[in-house]
Amino acid sequence: MEMIQNIVEYYDELYPITESQKKFFNKLSTGYHDPVKFLRVGCGAGLFEHLLAREGKDVTGIEHSPELLRSANLRRRNQLMSIRFFQMSILDMTRFLGKGFYNVIYSLDSRIVFIHDKTLMRKFFFDCRQLISENGTLVLTLHNFNQLSKGVNELPTRESLRTKLFSYISIQTDGQWVMDQEVETGNGKILPVLQKEEIYPLTPDEITLFAKEAGFSQVSLFSDFELSPFTGKEQSVLAVIQ
Repeated sequence: MEMIQNIVEYYDELYPITESQKKFFNKLSTGYHDPVKFLRVGCGAGLFEHLLAREGKDVTGIEHSPELLRSANLRRRNQLMSIRFFQMSILDMTRFLGKGFYNVIYSLDSRIVFIHDKTLMRKFFFDCRQLISENGTLVLTLHNFNQLSKGVNELPTRESLRTKLFSYISIQTDGQWVMDQEVETGNGKILPVLQKEEIYPLTPDEITLFAKEAGFSQVSLFSDFELSPFTGKEQSVLAVIQ
């Protein structure tokens, strides 16, 4: 169950744009002709997408949450920017978006794991392969599920001056992985964000397998946007797929 409305006010604070993230995507953009075409899967409130658009990129964001999408669209002060947001399920991408159009498709902050079925996760990689241009790049950041136990795993707390976000991943008796989240507001009140939301524990090995199955030729794994080596022991993984 989702109660996204409880986090919308704090979303940008909890998921800020880092300098290493900006440098990574700026460097990635140099490999394509302007305007570089970006597609964000699970764009949230669209903060990073507006930054890319202001830099002259052609940006599309899709998001299933109407509350987050409303925030993303409210940022559109300049109608001349090439940016658009759609309320859309990840599974519907190839029905409505241009095939072979996007130079860079990316999904950050483990949003991809909410595709909670293995078959549908495989479909996601095939769909991205259809939507991406020749020599395009798929970028994913997510938890390293190989480092999680079968019990309740408390993830690193996200926090700002006004709020904290607590996240927990666990496995139920039927074998289904789920995520719970709650946010602590400035006055100390605890509000639910996710309750037993089903996720798929996508591992680094599966990223490589599913990408190769879909027709991608190269998968590089790192531990952060500074391209630090991924040894398998880190809490998170950055996958750069071409």
